[in-house]
This record gives sequence, structure tokens and C-alpha cells, in this order.
Amino acid sequence: MFARSNLKFEAVALPDRSKMNDDEMLAAAQSFYDAMRTRHSVRDFTSTAVSEEIIKNCIKTAGSAPSGANHQPWHFVAIKNPAIKSEIRKAAEKEEEAFYAGGASDEWIKALEPIGTGPEKPHLEILPYAHIFAEGDRMGLSM
Repeated sequence: MFARSNLKFEAVALPDRSKMNDDEMLAAAQSFYDAMRTRHSVRDFTSTAVSEEIIKNCIKTAGSAPSGANHQPWHFVAIKNPAIKSEIRKAAEKEEEAFYAGGASDEWIKALEPIGTGPEKPHLEILPYAHIFAEGDRMGLSM
């Protein structure tokens, strides 16, 4: 039976811990920044196929992100089936219609105006894979 008084802490060595000097850390940080600043939230996707191996590696990377007690409590699903992506699009557009019809603040709608987004989400059917992730009771969709 679990008893807090019986817990015994023993530090666990972290596997594959990277050790870098200051110059290496600066170079790694700059390289990561250079890669991340090219990312954008976009709604213009190509239908070009992506190999399943690439998708698996991306999910493996996302799943290895640090978490409380190193439990990684998330789940990922890569959806390729056109009928399921269509259902996701319908559900997303329903939520977006409510958002644009008054669920969002005026400030948020004004920030979105120059981007030209609206409730229509055709990109959810164009992209090769839709990715769903869940952590506890939180869910999200990413492309």
C-alpha cells in the first residue's frame, strides 16, 4: 500500500545528457532559434505526400518532450484518411463559426483581420496528415 512516509528518494542518472561548453551552447541556441523563426501559423498547405517514417519521427520527437515526473502523459494520432479529415474539418468549422460569431474578443478578431482567417478550414482536408494530440483532458489539433 502507498504511504508517503515509506518513500525513499534515489536520484536517477539522466540518460544521454548533453554537455556543452558556452560556445557550443550559444551555437546550438542560435541554430534552434534560426530554425524556429522560420515557423509560422499557416493555412496554406500543400497536398504533397509525406512519408510515414517522417511522421513517426516527428511524433517520437514530440512524445519525448519533458513532463512532470517524466511520464509524458500525451497521446498523438496522425490522420491520413480523407473521410476522417473531412469530419475534423466540419467539427473545426463549427467551433470557428461560434468563435467568429462572438466567442472571441474584439481585440482577437482585430488581430486576425490582417491575416484573413475565418471559419473556413479547407486546409484540414488538403494537408497529407492531421495530427491530434491529447494530454489528460486537453486535446488539440495541429497540422
